[in-house]
Amino acid sequence: MKEKTNTKVQAENISDYAEKSMFAVGEPNTAYAKYFIGNSWLAPLNSEDASIANVTFEPGCRNNWHIHHCSSQILVGVGGKGWIQFEGKEPQAINEGDVIRIPPEVKHWHGAAADSWFSHLSITVNTCEGAGSEWLEPVSDEEYSKIK
Repeated sequence: MKEKTNTKVQAENISDYAEKSMFAVGEPNTAYAKYFIGNSWLAPLNSEDASIANVTFEPGCRNNWHIHHCSSQILVGVGGKGWIQFEGKEPQAINEGDVIRIPPEVKHWHGAAADSWFSHLSITVNTCEGAGSEWLEPVSDEEYSKIK
């Protein structure tokens, strides 16, 4: 069963947020929706040599824990406030202009703060044959609500 997002009510909607965004917000992220709690949007920007996409999260939206096998990922905060957490570490804020490198084979999750829309560029570079993401358990509302 998919959990509800744990968000504060916000007047801003995706259209309002998209007007302020420096990158296209794209379309609803239906292909990966089963790996997210809440709604997200995906705008592919490049697919040659490195996959680059703008990913937008509504307040409280986050993806499941996951591992990128044979690929390194770089996240660049481009709007709002988000979070990333590496397994065994405390959550870390991601703000506009922040650059986070996720090495291959590291379990992590990322998403929006509970009270903010959030967008990041996701840059993925394959480092060996057989690259892909392994999607794992969701970040529960209980776990997420502890982030300050």
